[in-house]
Amino acid sequence: MNILHEDNQIIVLEKPVGASSEEAQGENSVPALLRVHWGNEKAYVGVVHRLDTGVGGVMVYAKTPHAAAELSRQVQERTFEKEYRCVCAGIPEPAEGEMRDFLFKDSRKGKVFPVKGARKGAKEALLEYSVIQTGTLDDAEHTQVSLCRVILHTGRTHQVRVQFASRKHPLLGDGKYGSRVKGNIHLQCARIAFAHPKTKQRMEFSVEKPGEWTI
Repeated sequence: MNILHEDNQIIVLEKPVGASSEEAQGENSVPALLRVHWGNEKAYVGVVHRLDTGVGGVMVYAKTPHAAAELSRQVQERTFEKEYRCVCAGIPEPAEGEMRDFLFKDSRKGKVFPVKGARKGAKEALLEYSVIQTGTLDDAEHTQVSLCRVILHTGRTHQVRVQFASRKHPLLGDGKYGSRVKGNIHLQCARIAFAHPKTKQRMEFSVEKPGEWTI
């Protein structure tokens, strides 16, 4: 793992694609990898935000219960900033704006669906997006694609993936939500910013766009 920062309260890293961001059976999870990194199989690892297993990007983990509680408070109060980048099919219109939906998680199907209005089990989802760059895939259909910047205001399961797909702009590689392009999901947590849980100093971390992305 690419470690970006570490002190006695937190560790900031770039989560690899394919590793679970939460505790998971077996060793292919970030908490398990961190315990190996520290040489302490009983080390505390506080999970304060999440990324889908098939998605990589910058994350922060707490090394103490106090740090976990403080960072979780920032997430709940929406002062913890999360910026994503993604590549979607087509070109969203307008070129910048917001997406607001109610999303329902169907645990039996392992998918999330947009629903009309508030209903039992549905949660409001809000994000802002802007198109950074457009291009064309070198495929039989010369598919138009867009590189987008996304600011999450809520952290719903599969939120970015579902909201883009529901507007006929599935993320490349996301077969679960309609992409016909093979490969990894073109979604990444590009930047996070938060107040250090002990010093209260504002901290900001970012990672580069994956080299294998087509745009």
